Amino acid sequence: MTANPAEECRFRGLAVSRGISTGEIQFKDRHFEEPRRWAIQPEHLESEEARFQEAIFKTRTTIQALKKQLLDRGGDHSEAHIFDAHLLVLEDQTVIDEVLKQLRQEHANVDSVYYNVILRYIDSLKSIDDPYLRERAIDIEDVAGRLLANLSDDDSASASNETPHVIFAQDLAPSDTVGLDRSRLLGFATRLGSFTSHTAIMARSLGIPGVVGLEVPKGKLRAGQEVILDGFNGVLVVNPTEETRRKYERLSEQQAALNDRLDELRGEPAQTADGKSIILSGNIEFGHEVDAVKRRGAKGIGLYRTEFFYFERDRHPDEDQQAKAYGDVAESVDPDGVIIRTLDVGADKFYADDRQAEPNPFLGWRGIRVSLAETDAFKIQLRACLRASRRGKVRIMYPMISGIEELRQSNALLQECKEELRKEGLPFDENLEVGCMIELPSAAVMAHQLAPEVDFFSIGTNDLIQYTIAVDRINERVAHLYPPAHPSILRLIEMVVKAAHTHNIWVGVCGEMAGDPLFAPVMIGLGVDELSVGPSQILRVKHALRHLNSAECEDLVTELMKMQTVEEITERCRTLAKQRYGDFYQ
Repeated sequence: MTANPAEECRFRGLAVSRGISTGEIQFKDRHFEEPRRWAIQPEHLESEEARFQEAIFKTRTTIQALKKQLLDRGGDHSEAHIFDAHLLVLEDQTVIDEVLKQLRQEHANVDSVYYNVILRYIDSLKSIDDPYLRERAIDIEDVAGRLLANLSDDDSASASNETPHVIFAQDLAPSDTVGLDRSRLLGFATRLGSFTSHTAIMARSLGIPGVVGLEVPKGKLRAGQEVILDGFNGVLVVNPTEETRRKYERLSEQQAALNDRLDELRGEPAQTADGKSIILSGNIEFGHEVDAVKRRGAKGIGLYRTEFFYFERDRHPDEDQQAKAYGDVAESVDPDGVIIRTLDVGADKFYADDRQAEPNPFLGWRGIRVSLAETDAFKIQLRACLRASRRGKVRIMYPMISGIEELRQSNALLQECKEELRKEGLPFDENLEVGCMIELPSAAVMAHQLAPEVDFFSIGTNDLIQYTIAVDRINERVAHLYPPAHPSILRLIEMVVKAAHTHNIWVGVCGEMAGDPLFAPVMIGLGVDELSVGPSQILRVKHALRHLNSAECEDLVTELMKMQTVEEITERCRTLAKQRYGDFYQ
């Protein structure tokens, strides 16, 4: 029995860009498909090479135009720099050289050769456990798809819709998002994607509501149906009733008023209603994102990811380039400081040329294991961090520490770097703080032993949850089992905080739990000293903190520790959050 096509139905996903839109739904497809392959005679190889170079030129021009288009439409300069990263992918000399080498060896059309070369890099990224790095595969597919289209002279584009509409797609690349006609675009919804994808980042910058990860059975949506896209709660409502429309009109008015109030908090301190201060800092991927963090009143950078800096360059990035990049960030946020996380990758392009894909990268060669195996590259990064510390407050943080041996080996290499710089007469902060991430259960259990070796802990809740519960939150088959409010996670965080404070070091949280106002009372009640969140979440977390009482939060944690299920804990947190800042949950 089929449902009435005009009957209201709802599909739930993940809200990645706040806002509410009402209009008809339209579909957009994006393909990265294997091109047809044919043989090339030796005398025609030069013309194939020329065709490849011309396609690179056309693609570069398109990407530069998209960046300008984003800025012309009012996008943030920091988000426009995503296209700078796309240019680096396009012009990666390692890829270009490999394509030309394979072209001469295989005597096949360059479209097919390029596809096979770039596909290896994409597959390597997709095999990595780190969700952030896996999402970068979409960016490479975006660039590669454009180059392949230029090789085939395919200048076709999706027909524009003349009426205001919400886009629905399998996924969207950043250039897809920018290229959409904003005069008619009301929002977007996708089956794939996450909060940290570049598309989501730019959508937030442009003010386009977005929901990703929607579980919509095939055949349940038709072009032209009326929908309401709820970018606050991650819901797509199809064929809304009049009552639903009125409800969302009221919600839109309430959220507009809330945004005005949040803007007033930019210069206010991050503290509870009873005066307990929390350091609220920002997570960044690129140095140019610092401006977005500072504009929202955060105190420094609590997590500076360095993976993409490595990924864009040769196997051993230049020390001077790194020192300048890190120093620029440190100087811009001085005196609050920046925490630089050392390389946290696995079997991605950085080692794709000489490493085989791992059967289980989730438990494989990644994080500090890579750095300790590749000490030359690790020391280059450590030296760069030390040199940057002369320009502003820098802290170094090691990822994926599993035990005392890895931590001591890392610190020993850091000491070697310090001694080298002293001999070379290069200045650095002799009192530079060093910390480690607590994102493996073994590290949490060993926190009392690790604490004397460092100056701070930073809890990476994303990986801590995945490794503790054995759930990959990107795997659609088990993602529903990914529970931040699992009793074991709260106990592990409590264990880490107590160990840190016993040894007189501070502890922060830089995972997604830190940026969720639902868990702000838990963070305060557990005694966390610092929260580092994405730029778009800074004011929301600050708003939540300022409406909480620290004693009440401590009582909450005592109550939660007696609970046995995720549902109980989540509901209790939601009850308190609604009582203190219910405007987030209306």
